[in-house]
Amino acid sequence: MSPMRKTAGRKAAATRKRNAAKRQAAVKKAASTRKGRAAGKKAAATRKHRAAGRKAAATRTRRAAARKVAATRTRKKEAALTQPVQVQEPPVSEPQVRAIPETSIPE
Repeated sequence: MSPMRKTAGRKAAATRKRNAAKRQAAVKKAASTRKGRAAGKKAAATRKHRAAGRKAAATRTRRAAARKVAATRTRKKEAALTQPVQVQEPPVSEPQVRAIPETSIPE
């Protein structure tokens, strides 16, 4: 890469950084100005309340799920205890008839 192209890339990156910093500063100032006005204060409070509501809903959901899991586990345990245990008897095998080999009588 030629030295000229290298510096061009660096210059562009530096400009992007500067612009981003300016933009962030402007956003911060706008936010602080908004919070000074009544409407901004109300908006901030609304955001806070909504966040609290979301958090509460998540907690409720999590607790309900945990309760459901616990109930299912308990129900399964009880079902396992109340079911009769089936003992499998070994299959009755046929009596084995052993064939005795004929022995030849020596003469």
